[in-house]
This record gives sequence, structure tokens and C-alpha cells, in this order.
Amino acid sequence: MIYLDNHATTRVDPAVLAEMLPWFSQRYGNPSSRGHALGWDAEEAVGEARARVAALLSAEPEEIVFTSGATESNNLALKGTIEAAGPGPHHVITTVTEHEAVLDPCRWLADRGVRVTVLPVLADGLVDVAALESAFSADTRLVSIMAANNEIGTLQPLEEIGRLCRTRGILFHSDIAQAAGKVPVDLHAACIDLASISGHKLHAPKGVGALFVRKGVRPAPQVHGGGHESGIRSGTLNVPGIVGLGKACELSRLELESPPEGGLLALRERLWALLQARIPRIHLNGSNARRLPGNLNVSFDCLKAESLLMQLEGELALSTGSACSSTGGGPSHVLTALGLPPERIDGAVRMGLGRFNTADEVDRAAELLAEAVARLRALSPNWK
Repeated sequence: MIYLDNHATTRVDPAVLAEMLPWFSQRYGNPSSRGHALGWDAEEAVGEARARVAALLSAEPEEIVFTSGATESNNLALKGTIEAAGPGPHHVITTVTEHEAVLDPCRWLADRGVRVTVLPVLADGLVDVAALESAFSADTRLVSIMAANNEIGTLQPLEEIGRLCRTRGILFHSDIAQAAGKVPVDLHAACIDLASISGHKLHAPKGVGALFVRKGVRPAPQVHGGGHESGIRSGTLNVPGIVGLGKACELSRLELESPPEGGLLALRERLWALLQARIPRIHLNGSNARRLPGNLNVSFDCLKAESLLMQLEGELALSTGSACSSTGGGPSHVLTALGLPPERIDGAVRMGLGRFNTADEVDRAAELLAEAVARLRALSPNWK
């Protein structure tokens, strides 16, 4: 099977796995056990991983808090920031195209009296910065806007948003799970105060992630017991996962500094050109200019995406949207927010290229898609 669903999850890099393995059965100490060598060994490994994560994000090691993934990090950032602010009134601003791991905590906060503004986006998925500025009020405590959308790959203007927030003393959180390791992210240059990442989006294992917490910012902990991670996130540290996350961040940083020939952007442009040449009435969803290098979200006229995926079962791994919300059965909230007509949303497929995809796979994927689309359209009474 050709795997083009790297926005849902990525294959663990063999170099990451190799670095993790000893921490399961040979170097198995608890980093909180400071009375013997196994504990010191684990503590040192966690410290090295913390520095590697920080280096990818242009942050300081002490600003990295390890979590179970971006969902937990988002909850800690949103709920923890509002709780730490004390008695209300409080106001949070986000956008309609955020991941459910941001939208659901915002709904939770709204149910408890926090005023939440959910901004619309422009037709390409970008936030209207002027509308964001107009939404600020005296009780605005937090803005949460993702760096890169998980469905359409839109890259938001983080630095412009961050400067607006910083000049008004408003904290800025960003879910950077899809952007980290794919495009350069400098959290301090972007005036970001809190940022969430997930290991399995950048070739580390599932179940580990981190929250960047800028010096001077302290969200209230949402998990209590033990005071781990400077008291912000309690729980025995997942040393193998943390080691893997650190190695994955190091590999991503080196790849960004010296991009391989024929990288993700070249593969994506090759795939898009092939699809346009072979399939009529195909549409690109989202921004063409401001987009993750490995992302394509396209709609095919006169067919349903679910039928297309069934045609390709066993040959090509794609998705119709976010893997975290695709079981809900409703249309994509991201594509709906772009104002696309229902038939275009129904025919939308997300393709996510990753580190291990090749040009030969891209060529074969375009061929498989063209054949499957032609078969389905031949059965459609609407196709002419």
C-alpha cells in the first residue's frame, strides 16, 4: 500500500526506534529516582530530549513540558491559562477551522462562563487579521490559532498574530502539531506564549508530545500528583517516548537546515501536476501559496470521496478529513468554513506526503486515482 495519510500519523523513523529500544528493557530507570545510576541515566536522557525539542522550535529547554500529545497540550494551554487568570470575566478567541482538540476545550470553557469568540476564515482558510484585532476586548486573555491546518494545510501568519497579541498583553497559543518539523517554527520570533506538538506527526511514536510554555507564563496544572515537569504536568515520565520525540525533533531540525533533494514540496507539486493532467474537473481546496509542503486537499466533481477510498482500498491510503473527527459522520467543518458547496465537500480527499514517500509512489498514486475516478464517474448519471 502507498501511504499518503501522513497528516493522520507518520511512520516511526528507524533511527528514532533504534534510540528508543534500550529504554524499554536495559536503561529502564525512573528519572525521578535520584538515588541510583539508573534514575540518573533516565534523567539525563530526558534532559537531552528536552534540549532537542527546544532546538527545533528555537526555544529554551526549560520551556518544554512533556505531555501525552497535542490534545493534552491544547487542553493544558487553554484550560490552564484561564484557570491561572483567576476570577473572570474572561474572553478567548479562536477560529472555526481549529482542530477539535482546541474547539472542544473552548466549548468546555464556554459552558463554564468564559466568553469564546470563534472567528470565521477567508476562502483560502487564512484568518482575517483585521477581524482578529477587532475582536479584542479588555477581558481577552488568550488567542488560540493553529500554525498549519490538519486538513487543508493552510499556514497562518503567526508572527503578525503574535505581535498583535504581545502588544496588548494577550497570551497567544498555537497548535503547531502539523507544522513542527515540516516548516521552520521560531516560537519567540512569532511571539508565541504556548505551543502544542505531538510526536506521531513527525515520525516519533504515538502517546508523547510537548507543550512549549514561555518563561514567565504558568498555566494551572490539569493533572495533579507528584509535581513532575516543574509542577505543570504530573505523572511518571514516558522515557522511551520522550527519547523518541527528542530524536525525531533532531532529525527534523537537520532536515529543515539541509533539505533533501526532491523533498516534500517537489513531491507535492509533482503529484498535483499529474492529477491535473489526468483528471478533469479537479479542485484544490485551501491556499496554494501558504500551504504545508506535503499537503494536498482536492475535490473531484461528480463522486463521493468515501466511494473513492473504497475503490482504492488496499492500494492507496488517503483520508476524507481529520483522523480525529472523521468518525463523526458529518461534513468537514474545515471545508464547510471555506464556504464550499456540499458536493465539493463530499468529493474532497486529503493527501499527506511524508519523509518516506518516493517519486515512484507519487506517480503510481496519480495513476491509481485517475483510474478510480474514471470508473466512478462512468457510473454517475451526473457525469458528462
